[in-house]
Amino acid sequence: VQLVESGGGLVQPGESLRLSCAASGFSFSDYAMSWHRQAPGKGRELVALITNTGGSTNYADSVKGRFTISRDNAKNTVYLQMNSLKPEDTAMYYCYSYGPRWARWGQGTQVTVSS
Repeated sequence: VQLVESGGGLVQPGESLRLSCAASGFSFSDYAMSWHRQAPGKGRELVALITNTGGSTNYADSVKGRFTISRDNAKNTVYLQMNSLKPEDTAMYYCYSYGPRWARWGQGTQVTVSS
């Protein structure tokens, strides 16, 4: 099982980024996927979650209305569209999934929001 994030970078407040997480080694369409983030000196927090079919999503209150999680099961990829970015969104962003006998984090992609 492997999860590889990409798309992070340095942006100014109010700008947008789209993160991608490419999955391999498991039946992607059978499992929920989630994005988490960890800012320096803070714990890791759930940002957004999407069910295996994409039919249901859930968001942290801090990102509701600004971030959108989606997935393409044909491409084994989950996305996080982040709009109206704020300095407090600065963090390492990780994708995550788990099954009956496994759990896996990606290596993370850094998002920095600064003027």
